[in-house]
Amino acid sequence: MLFQMPAETAHEIGIETLKVVLGAKFIRNLAAKRFDADTDEPIERFGLSFRNPLGMAAGFDKNGVVVNQLAALGFGFVEVGTVTYEPQSGNEKPRLFRLPDDMALINRLGFNNEGTPKVVKRLKKIHPNCILGVNIGKNKDVSNEDAAENYLKSFDLAHEVADYITINVSSPNTPNLRELQKAENLERLLNALQKRNRERSNAAKPKGQRASRRRTILVPGGQREGGVTMKPLFIKIAPDLSDEEIERLVDTCLRLNIAGIIATNTTTKRERLKTENIYLEKIGAGGLSGKSLGSISNYVISKIFKLSKGKLPIIGVGGIFDAKDAFEKISAGACLLQAYTGFIYHGPTFAKDVNTGLSAILKAGGFDDLDSAVGSSLVNERPIRAV
Repeated sequence: MLFQMPAETAHEIGIETLKVVLGAKFIRNLAAKRFDADTDEPIERFGLSFRNPLGMAAGFDKNGVVVNQLAALGFGFVEVGTVTYEPQSGNEKPRLFRLPDDMALINRLGFNNEGTPKVVKRLKKIHPNCILGVNIGKNKDVSNEDAAENYLKSFDLAHEVADYITINVSSPNTPNLRELQKAENLERLLNALQKRNRERSNAAKPKGQRASRRRTILVPGGQREGGVTMKPLFIKIAPDLSDEEIERLVDTCLRLNIAGIIATNTTTKRERLKTENIYLEKIGAGGLSGKSLGSISNYVISKIFKLSKGKLPIIGVGGIFDAKDAFEKISAGACLLQAYTGFIYHGPTFAKDVNTGLSAILKAGGFDDLDSAVGSSLVNERPIRAV
């Protein structure tokens, strides 16, 4: 029935349905038992304990209204956003399209959200039942020269509620945003954010204050500077970068002690699609997600893993529809996973099916745990345990 509606209308109805049906805590608890996967021990990553490796990618719950509902459906973590400091209505509708023959979506939403202040205020009230990430972006009317200050405003607020923060510089739907991925622009932006991260983390809570679950934590591999424990900071990158751009980006992230990379966002390419060109031309611009993105993001993941020698944690996203897709990302070098489009096409049991199936694949493959499978497909390199 939902697939007979315009894609964005169906999405809005889906969000409202989750809010209503899983609104009560005791109903969520019942759902959690139904959708909980039989997975191994919790996974430790950059000082946080994840119930399972599969998270909901940013873009589904832009305004943080169904975090606990998604956790009840079996997601080990939820990334809210992308949020911008000032609220935005986004691009003109229609701006979200299905490609059923390709099990894909095209979107040009344009960071439509209620604004970081309102979203953070809401998140402070919900007490998340899973690891919470907040994905922040730049307002459309802010130039790249002024981007750092715009990001910092959202960062300051997100720092109060997020277990980790993601910097989105890779959406194709905000003009010139991807220019921030260039080495000199990225270094300037990340330097500013890490400086603020250090300052906020150094501002110790008053003695005797009750510790929050969403504490600032240490990222193994170097995010402790001068005794300061810093909030994990991730950068989300595009799948359309050249090898040289990826190499410079990895170098920047390692030098600045960035916690990790989320690979990847949507692609602007339209290669190897079954959907007729006449329909694609009618849709026009936008970022493509779905099945065909899987191999593209896997390549980027493996490239990052090899360049960093396994020292830079990667959250793999793009084209996960089943456990086999999930394992391909793990074996390419991802230590955690995110999905969105697969959930749209497969429905409420998606997270449980992927987690249960992934656990079975690991056992059948003779892996002791998830960590031992990270990067295992890179036969020319010895697999390195994820941090």
